[in-house]
Amino acid sequence: MRTYDFSPLYRATVGFDRVADLMDRVLSADVAHPTYPPYNIEKTDENAYRISVAVAGFSGDELSVDVKDGALIVAARKSEDETAKTYLHRGIATRAFERRFALADHVKVAGATHSHGMLHIDLVREVPEALKPRRIEIATGETVEAKALETLQN
Repeated sequence: MRTYDFSPLYRATVGFDRVADLMDRVLSADVAHPTYPPYNIEKTDENAYRISVAVAGFSGDELSVDVKDGALIVAARKSEDETAKTYLHRGIATRAFERRFALADHVKVAGATHSHGMLHIDLVREVPEALKPRRIEIATGETVEAKALETLQN
């Protein structure tokens, strides 16, 4: 297994701590990658995404969706069943789980719906106006000098 040392990047960058932590987590060999419950991530629009999690056997009251420290946390706890059931085959897993998704900057949870054994979480990327690309008008030399003098006089 290969290991990468990102310490030279830490010395030369400021403010990229989340990216460095994310890369450390992804490349870490010690992290077990859970496969339950299965999920899909789809891009529904240029700035919209949907996470669909298969949650068969769970009711809406047994599911929780939280956002904390830049992470989306989907969890489920099955309530205790008062009736004793005898299964000949039990193929629908209803064990408790917690699944985490790292959210990029400016990605917000727009809502969540639960239907037909699927939990759908809609996400929207809301880029602030200050970070959106903008076109700068190119002026001639006389115009720039006139605006500078006007600014100094006011």
